[in-house]
Amino acid sequence: MRPFQLHQPEGLDEALSLLEQYGTDDAHLIAGGTSLMLLMNLGLIEPSRVISLRRVSALRGVAAKNGGAVLEIGPLTTHRQVELSPAVRAYCGALGETFGHVATVRIRNQGTIGGNLAHADPAQDPPPMLIALGAEVTLTSRKGQRRLPLDQFFVDYLTTVMEPGEILTAIHLPPLPSGTRAAYLKFLPRTHDDYATVSVAATLRVDGDGRCEDARLALAGAAGVPLRARAVEDALRGEALTDQRIADAAALVLDVVDPPDDARGSSAYKRRMARVWTERAVRQLRDQANGARQ
Repeated sequence: MRPFQLHQPEGLDEALSLLEQYGTDDAHLIAGGTSLMLLMNLGLIEPSRVISLRRVSALRGVAAKNGGAVLEIGPLTTHRQVELSPAVRAYCGALGETFGHVATVRIRNQGTIGGNLAHADPAQDPPPMLIALGAEVTLTSRKGQRRLPLDQFFVDYLTTVMEPGEILTAIHLPPLPSGTRAAYLKFLPRTHDDYATVSVAATLRVDGDGRCEDARLALAGAAGVPLRARAVEDALRGEALTDQRIADAAALVLDVVDPPDDARGSSAYKRRMARVWTERAVRQLRDQANGARQ
């Protein structure tokens, strides 16, 4: 690993000043370090300066607002803190469960949600669930702030829309309409703490007649970015959720995904698994909704 100078700002303004002073070509931000240190150890990046955010306390924690209907999560909040947060569980139990799928407890105690999103690994667990829940992120620089939907944040493998000088400063989760159900299904070919071959996050709301009022689906491991399956969503809305309708809608994911060949499976195999697990996720939520009405 190339030697580097470590900066540890005490506040956001100081961190932004350092980033502006040294530039993103010379300096890299570090939060929990589970991603950056791996890349540095492999020699894939060699910054001469590293700006640690761990002392910027304003970027840490989970805040429930509007009686718990809205969540704001600081980017320095660890995966374990999100997993165990009562506010997160009260907002959406599936969200806390999703963070429980991340690697091992040791990694979850160190890795942060902001670092996870900024790293932009398309096989990570949290992004698809956050996308399915309609999450937005705030990006802050010396020029000001901008806020955008998380499904517009990822550009390509390990690449986001973040511009030089920007820091991810908040993750926002909007109110969930009454009756919304959520699930995260992760297809694991090997150990529990491995990356998924394919994972699917889904939210579903049905009316009193069992028709789909709304649906959101996102996948990980199925393309160069965490991917929202809008075609599947559109095919479900307003429809009676029969097994055939769900199967036909899930088949549309084949036109959306573009998974790579790797040690977890061929592209063709992952495409098939994307369809299978999309169908399973929707059927699971449909069955839960039907059970609640009985």
